[in-house]
Amino acid sequence: MLPKNGVSAMRFKFPLTVAAVALATGLGVGVIAPATGADSKGGNQKFSEDTYKYLELFGDVFERVRKDYVDPVSDQELLENAINGMLTGLDPHSGYMPAKSFQDMQEQTKGEFGGLGIEVVLEGGVVKVVSPIDDTPAAKAGIQPNDYIIAIDGKPQVGLTSLNEAVDRMKGPVNTSITVTIRRAGVDPFDVKMTRAVIKVKTVTSRAENDVGYIRISQFTEQTQPGLENAIKDLKTKIGNDKVKGYVVDLRNNPGGLLDQAVSVADTFLDRGEIVSTRTRRPEETQRFNAKPGDLADGKPVVVLINDGSASASEIVAGALQDHGRAILLGTKSFGKGSVQTIIPLARGESAMRLTTARYYTPSGRSIQALGITPDIEVQPARVEKIVANGPTFHRAEADLPGALKNDTIKPDANKPDANGKTPAAKGPPGPTSSVTPAPGSAAGSAAAPAAGQTDANGQQQQAEDYQLSRALDLLRGIAIYQKANAGGSTVR
Repeated sequence: MLPKNGVSAMRFKFPLTVAAVALATGLGVGVIAPATGADSKGGNQKFSEDTYKYLELFGDVFERVRKDYVDPVSDQELLENAINGMLTGLDPHSGYMPAKSFQDMQEQTKGEFGGLGIEVVLEGGVVKVVSPIDDTPAAKAGIQPNDYIIAIDGKPQVGLTSLNEAVDRMKGPVNTSITVTIRRAGVDPFDVKMTRAVIKVKTVTSRAENDVGYIRISQFTEQTQPGLENAIKDLKTKIGNDKVKGYVVDLRNNPGGLLDQAVSVADTFLDRGEIVSTRTRRPEETQRFNAKPGDLADGKPVVVLINDGSASASEIVAGALQDHGRAILLGTKSFGKGSVQTIIPLARGESAMRLTTARYYTPSGRSIQALGITPDIEVQPARVEKIVANGPTFHRAEADLPGALKNDTIKPDANKPDANGKTPAAKGPPGPTSSVTPAPGSAAGSAAAPAAGQTDANGQQQQAEDYQLSRALDLLRGIAIYQKANAGGSTVR
C-alpha cells in the first residue's frame, strides 16, 4: 500500500494506463514521499569492510558486461537493471520505476489524465473498443463498443503484441488533437478527429438492487471517496432513504491503491474507533488512523464481498469493518498483502523507487500478511442452474404425511382428500399442498432463460447470475426482516 500511495494493476483499461506501472504482483497500497534524499537515521550507518568488497565486485561485473556482452548495452540500462534487482530482491512489492513508469503511476493514483476516454483491449493484434466513457471526447465523437482502432494519426495499429504503445499514443496533453481510424462492421474505415481532455477514472459504480444498494469499488484512487459519497447519495434518492435495507460493497478483484482512500472509505461506514495502524522498523513511527463521527450509511446493514483478488487497501477496508462488527464479509479468503509501500522520487523527480516501509494491522491488532482475511460467510463462486427433470417434480410437504392435521382455516369441503389422498388448496387461504413444477420451457411453464454466455432474442449477451452477490442480497434482506421483527417485540426462530 502506499500511504498516499498507490499502485495497483488491474484489467487493462485505457483510462488507467496500467501495465507498466503495476506492482510486481499487481497489488498496492502506498504513500508518496517527498524527495528528501536518504533517511537521516539510516544514512549515518558506516559501511562495513564487506560492503566495499561487494561494491568493487559490482564494478568488476559492470565493466565485464559493458565490454563482453553479445549486444551493445547502455550504461543507463545496466545501472537501472542493477537498481531494480536490488529492490526486487527484497520483496515482491519493492522495485525501481523509470521516468515513464513513475509518470504512469502518478496518473493512475490521481485517477485522471489527458486522453480520449476509451476502455480498450487487444484482440487479434488490433485495438478493440470495449466501451467509451460517458461525457468524454470518445463518447461525444460517436465511438462505439466493438469498434477497431486500426490507425492513430495515420500510423497503422495492426499486428500489435502489446497494448501499451497504442495507449501511449492516444494519451497526451489536454486540448491537443488526435485522429484515429475506425473499422466498424458494415461500413468502410473512417477517420475520427478528437481533442484530448481530462479523463477522470470512475472507480466507483452503483445500482439499486430493488431495496438494496449495490456499490462496486474497482480500485482506490483520489477519485474513490467522492465517488462513494455520490453513489450512496444517489442510491438513497433512487430507493428512498427510509426504504434502503442495506448496502453491498463489492471489493472483489480490487487490487488496492491509496492508503488514505482506504481509510476514508472505511470511515464512511464507521463513526468511531481505529481503522488501521502502520508500523515501521522504528516503533516511534507507528501511525494510527481513526474514524471520525458520522456514518453515511445511517447504520444500515452492510455486506462486503471479497475474494482472492481483494488485496491491500481492499483488505484494510474489509478488516476494519469486520473487526468493528460493522459489516458481514461474504465470499472467499482475500489475497493477504499486509504491507505498505512508499514511493520515493529519485533523480530530480523523474524516476522513483517503490520501497516496502511498513506493515499494517487491523483494529484488533492482527496482521493479514500472507494469511488474508477469512470471510464471515464463505461462499464460493457458483453458477445457478435450474434442474430439468424428465418428468414432474414432486415436493415433499406436510400434507403428504399419513394422518397429517387438517388446516382449520380452510373451508371444510376443501379439507376433504381427493381420490389420490391429497388435500387440495384451491379454496381459501393457501394451505400446504403437493405441487408439480413444470420443466423450464415446457408448455405449462414460462420459456427457459438463455444459459449464461448465450444471447437473447435481442442479441444481448446474457450474464451468468452472480451467486455471491445473490447470497449477499438475500442476507441483507434477511437481516432487515429480523430487525423489523425484533423492533415489534417478536422473536424470529
